[in-house]
Amino acid sequence: MPYRRCGKSGLKLPAISLGLWHNFGHVDNFGVCRKMIHHAFDHGITHFDLANNYGPPPGSAEINFGKILETDLASYRDELVISTKAGYLMWPGPYGEWGSRKYLLASLDQSLQRMQIDYVDIFYSHRPDPDTPLEETMQALDQAVRSGKALYAGISNYDPDQAFEASQILRKLGTPCLIHQPKYSMFERRAEKGLLDVLDKEGIGCIAFSPLAQGLLTDKYLKGIPADSRAANPYGFLKRNQVTPAVIKKVKKLNDMALGRKQSLAQMAIAWLLKDERVTSVLIGSRTVEQLANSMGALDNLNCTAAELKKINEILK
Repeated sequence: MPYRRCGKSGLKLPAISLGLWHNFGHVDNFGVCRKMIHHAFDHGITHFDLANNYGPPPGSAEINFGKILETDLASYRDELVISTKAGYLMWPGPYGEWGSRKYLLASLDQSLQRMQIDYVDIFYSHRPDPDTPLEETMQALDQAVRSGKALYAGISNYDPDQAFEASQILRKLGTPCLIHQPKYSMFERRAEKGLLDVLDKEGIGCIAFSPLAQGLLTDKYLKGIPADSRAANPYGFLKRNQVTPAVIKKVKKLNDMALGRKQSLAQMAIAWLLKDERVTSVLIGSRTVEQLANSMGALDNLNCTAAELKKINEILK
């Protein structure tokens, strides 16, 4: 497992990190969750990414990860980077979402209780809040770090201007922004429209989520929608109407390219992201150990030639 320095910080992250957004909630098989965590750590994935509302139900991914951490990985805590976030709806009422100091810090306390740990390595503002001053949100992140409940501060889903302003505020507070987590894949390239440049200039790391576009950038949908896929899952974010003939046409062409590289499409999609040195890590999700192992196989060939990149852009037009 190669490790990449996160921006201009002293922290290194594995090129591939494991996200617990899906498949680690109470609706999932705990034994399979445990095996995936074990496989990831045994193969060099030291970073596990969560959020307060991951599940379903919300909070259950943190609870399940906390159980595995306590029984199996407690002695390795100093070899782990654990992150969580707050920003999306977690509980009803006026204080259960967005970016107020009250919500962020209360949510962090709840996350620590669910995972049964004293601190997280990274605490994120999960999304910008249009109704809360950005100074207040960043002051909450600063307070989380100064209290010892988080080691680093991060942001997610911020556009380039918001990311720049957040970075400036945090730097003045004395708690530099460590990392930004944007949605980034071959099918979602908004990060290339200024955000990566801001992160590079500010010395902020980048960890891409949804690198496989919720499974579209795999060979899973080449022949329709499987019954056990995310598009067929009522809890998933990928909907059936997103798996269109036009999308599948592109996926088939990309899959042919990947086979020519002696890779799966998922592996090529991950390698395509890691070609950019500004991308610190790629955050993958997995339903089985086999899927996880397949994604990690991307590390066997991270090289993308100029001709391949040009062809990929032509397919994606």
